[in-house]
Formats: sequence, structure tokens, C-alpha cells
Amino acid sequence: MNPQHLLSRRQWLRRVAGFGAALGGGAGASLLLPASSVQAADYRALVCVFQYGGNDGLNTIVPTDDARYAAYAAVRGELALPRERLIAVPGTDFGLHPALSSLATMFAERRAAPVWNVGPMRRRLDLAGLRAAILAGDASAVPDNLFSHSDQQVLWETAGASTLDRTGWGGRASQALATTWPVMAIGDAGLRFGLSSQSGAVVLPGPGTDLVPAGFSTADLATAAGAARRDALAAMYAAPGDSALADAFVAGQQQAFDMASGLASLVKVQPGQASALAAVDAAFAPLVANGGIQTSMGQQFYQVAKMVAASAGLGVRRQIFFTSQHGYDTHRGQIARGDVLAGDHARLLTEFGDAVAALHRAMAAIGLDGAVTTFTHSDFGRTFRPNRSLGTDHAWGNTQLVFGSSVLGGRGWGLHPQLQLAGPDDIDALATEPAGRWLPTTAVEEYVATLLRWCGADSSQLAQALPNLSAVSGSSPLGFLPA
Repeated sequence: MNPQHLLSRRQWLRRVAGFGAALGGGAGASLLLPASSVQAADYRALVCVFQYGGNDGLNTIVPTDDARYAAYAAVRGELALPRERLIAVPGTDFGLHPALSSLATMFAERRAAPVWNVGPMRRRLDLAGLRAAILAGDASAVPDNLFSHSDQQVLWETAGASTLDRTGWGGRASQALATTWPVMAIGDAGLRFGLSSQSGAVVLPGPGTDLVPAGFSTADLATAAGAARRDALAAMYAAPGDSALADAFVAGQQQAFDMASGLASLVKVQPGQASALAAVDAAFAPLVANGGIQTSMGQQFYQVAKMVAASAGLGVRRQIFFTSQHGYDTHRGQIARGDVLAGDHARLLTEFGDAVAALHRAMAAIGLDGAVTTFTHSDFGRTFRPNRSLGTDHAWGNTQLVFGSSVLGGRGWGLHPQLQLAGPDDIDALATEPAGRWLPTTAVEEYVATLLRWCGADSSQLAQALPNLSAVSGSSPLGFLPA
């Protein structure tokens, strides 16, 4: 690791010194500075929510005008959401899944927007061009292993042209923007997303959990033997190295030890345990029961909120976070018969919506609602035609959602696909029984580039973070965030 874009060990220790005392003693204002501070004036944070399994974007936000809703309902059958149950999205002819009622205010205030038909691309092709390339045996026309969960997750996390890419777009962007901190991944995913040539993601556990370096446990460190092992490793890392590779490894290990030491107190805090976080706690109060936040998404976003609240005190100007939610591979049981608010999809969307709403209430409470943008990723969309098990199967292009007070809402961005089996957007047009799999009209790289421009990335930084951008960019850049 060449940690020039990261804090030096001495700077890091100086800035995190006293975290435990500040939070435990209720004097967190020394670190949780007001958003009007000089350090926070130019602050920006991106919060990725990866919906693993392939979210059904066609039932997340649904057209409500007569013609398109009729086309939707005719094909979706039992999976079709009743139009009268949808939550209207002002400024558009679309409605949200009723399980996303907690996000209604953000859409009504135009602080949220859909981005239509996004997916991985090798190069830009229309349906005729794709068909010609396939008939000619040109394997480079489509992404690697198109309908494979693991391969498409790689392409989304790397924003790359190949599943062999090792670094993630979050890590490369962190490096290009010189964010000071590497990507922070909350939970059990995001390592690839946060990997750059200089650093890996910092993985944080949920609230109430001890943060310790890999290879240790809290119990280990409480023993004389564990403490001695930790001290021996620290001494070894402090010794001069004899190669660039050894120095890179040592720098990474030192940073891990220092972050674990400096952030442990903040990471462990749960709602109600630190007076300096009262405004954040109030925003998350609807998610709290029995002394803690009850959902995985809520816990992850609470960790994000705490890190953002501490950013000014730590002198951090740019942060990238990775959160995740599993279970969207809804081949069966996507809805419960007769109840659109029951079934796996509604359950997942409710948890997602409640957490997003809580995070942005917290950001508004601390004056950073315009400085934090949350956005979705997902493996791929789902087929327009349902299967026989009240579910949907793997597709390609999909709707993504962005949230935050800087988002230019009140409309959708990109091109919504025509809801027509074997139509101009359906790559199954030549199939005997087309299922409705949309050819993307917005590339992952275009979507991500809009997020990074908002963070201040210039053309050279975009090229470093998104090396395949020029191959897939359309003629009109997306504008869901101001550059």
C-alpha cells in the first residue's frame, strides 16, 4: 500500500484520540462538530445499498398512466400491484410499491428519483446491433455470464468490462478523489467494491459490537497473552522494512490496528448511549425496539450516520460507504396471494425504505442532508413475465433509486423500457416464449459517473475510477445530481 492519500499514522491517532472519553462522557461535541464547520463545508458522502439477488424494479416503481399500467397488469397477472395501492410520485406517471410508504415524503419533496433501465455493458448496442453481434458469434457484445448472480455482482461492484477485474469502483474512486479514508463497508459484503491498488475496505460490524483487528477477539485482547501478541505485532510493524511489498503490508496492518483502536467506541454505541448523538438517535427511534435497532439495514445505516456525524471532527471531506441487503432472488413467493404488502419482496422493501428514511432524517437533523446521497445497486432486473411460482426470474436492465436533498427529483432519469414482450427493449424478442428482459439503455459507469461528478471528480479522476466509461457513455449525460 502506498498510503499517501490516507492519514499518516500520527495524524490518525491524533484525530481519533479521546473518542472513547468523548462519547462515554457525553462531551462528543469535541468530535461531532456542527455541519457549518470549515471542515464540513465541502463534505460529500456516497452510501451504496447493494440489493443482492436482483431486485424486481418493475414492481418497485410502476407506471400509473392508463396505457402503460394496462400493459404492465396484463403481463404481470397475479404479481401486478393494484394501481390504487401505489404511492404517487409527484411530477411523474409512476407510483411506488406500497411497502415503500416511509419514502413517500422524500419523493414528494423531490429528494428522490428513479434511474431507468441501468445495467452492465461492454459497449453501447441497440437491439438490432445486439442481435447481429450474437448471430456473428461476437461474445464481447454482452457482459460475462449475463444471468449469473456472482458474475453480475462483480460487474456492478467493479463497474468494469470484465468479471476478472479485481478492484472495485468504490476503491478506485476513493483513491482518485484522495478521500483520506478508504471505503467503509458495514456488514458482510463490499470487500471487492472497496478494493483499490492502494487499500482495501474498512469493514465495520453493527452497533453494540466490538471492533477489533482481524485475528483477534475482545476476549483475546483482555488476556495477557492476547495483549502480548498485539504488542509484538505492533512492534514488528514499526520495524523498518526491506521491500516495497513488506512496507505496503505493514502500512495496511498499522492502519487496521489504528482504526480499530480509534473507532471502537463510536462503532459500539447503540441508540441512547451517547448524548452527542441525540439527533441521530431521534431519527432512528422508529426502528428501535428492546434496546436496539431490529433490522440489518437499520443497523448498517445507523453506523453510517454515526460516521458521517463524526466526519467534521476527523477532518474527512469525502466518504464512500457500502451497505447490503440480501434476499432479492425472488423466484417464488415474491408476493402473498391477495396481499401486496405480504411476501418476500414487500418485506425487503419495507426494511430498505425504513432505513433510508431514517438515515436522511438523521442527516437533516445534523445539517448534512444535502451532503449525503444514497443509491442502489442490484445484480440485475427481473423478468417482466412472472413464473409459475408467484416469482420472477433473472433479467438484465433494472431501475435504480437515488436519495438525498441534492437529488433532482420530480422525474425519472434515463429511458424507461417499453413494457412489451418481444418489443424493442426485450432481448428475448427471438425466443419462443419471451419473458421480458430489458436491454439496458444506461450503463453502470454512466450512473456511477453522475455520483462521482457530484463528489467533485474531474475527467481524469473519472477515467481513473471508471476506465470503461468512454466505451459505454451515451450522448446525453445523466443529471440526477448537480455536477
